Amino acid sequence: MVDSVDSIVIGAGVVGLAIARRLSMAGREVIVLEATDAIGTETSSRNSEVIHAGIYYPKGSCKAQFCVDGKKAIYHYCQTHGVEYRNCGKYIVATSEEQITELERLKQAAIDNGVEDLEWRSPSDVSSEEPAVFCVKALWSPSTGIIDSHGLMLAYQGDAEAAGATIAFNAPVEGGLIGDDGINLYIGGNFPMEIKARVVINSAGLYAQKVAACIKGIPKDTIPPSYYAKGNYYSLLGKPPFKRPIYPVPEKAGLGVHVTVDLGGQVRFGPDVQWIDEINYDVDPTRAEAFYEAVRAYYPDLPDGSIQPGYSGIRPKIQAPGEAARDFLVQGSETHGVSGLVNLYGIESPGLTASLAIANRVALLLGINGPSEL
Repeated sequence: MVDSVDSIVIGAGVVGLAIARRLSMAGREVIVLEATDAIGTETSSRNSEVIHAGIYYPKGSCKAQFCVDGKKAIYHYCQTHGVEYRNCGKYIVATSEEQITELERLKQAAIDNGVEDLEWRSPSDVSSEEPAVFCVKALWSPSTGIIDSHGLMLAYQGDAEAAGATIAFNAPVEGGLIGDDGINLYIGGNFPMEIKARVVINSAGLYAQKVAACIKGIPKDTIPPSYYAKGNYYSLLGKPPFKRPIYPVPEKAGLGVHVTVDLGGQVRFGPDVQWIDEINYDVDPTRAEAFYEAVRAYYPDLPDGSIQPGYSGIRPKIQAPGEAARDFLVQGSETHGVSGLVNLYGIESPGLTASLAIANRVALLLGINGPSEL
């Protein structure tokens, strides 16, 4: 006999855990299936740990809406759940007169998204707070912050489990079948089994397309292509010269090699954009030269030999290299025709900031009411 459950969330990253929390607190029976042996081992733990303001994304996009709504929700959540964070703000800096036009565009984009707190700063304004930074003009984003991403995931996990959710580790989804009265999933790992659910949320991150493709009955033409954009980080040796994130004007596939400061004060530079075919987290030390060049545009006194390979993360992209960035794809039955199924594709930055908002959207798609931070 096949075991059955009301709801299954595939993937215990920050978004999957937020969804499990949202559904379980609404009274649903929830099992989270995680392929690895711990929560948040990939994209969720390999990022800049920044609470984004909602500046960069096209007006009306899911990224813009979820980021702006999620930012407010996540600050409140951290305050009420003891998750460590710092609302430190950030500077976005132009290092040439030509880049000021891009800053003007960003300021208007932010206003279009409901982010109306950006302020212009002169070079002297910036140097009074961040003397190591060179710029010709800057935008100050006071609502940007930094966060303990693992602490956030632990809090989501704690809430979900307190509401009755169960997390099964080492439980990869290796197949499935859409039936008339639910979705059957075939689980691999050390204890293979089959389980049926009325509701399935595919929040498998880098593997979301692979998971969807292995479930018979999901139309193949609704599964977007999958691409991997690796982001490498380098750590700065010595005394930290920055107190907050410093961002250059953005580039096509990312936000540029920026300064990230963690809650312990450690400075990292990154991420860059490296398109790859297979998942691999090794940081190539030969990329350091490009980092020195990028960082010295706004930190000209960066000494030789002062950075070392740190770590990398991989963005789950749904556009090919060179193509325009695509929005989050939160796909319900109106697209694929499968009742009770939600597929999440391309959940990259600002997924951490947007996690509570994404969870709420999933609940709304499924017609699930209950408590929400939004």
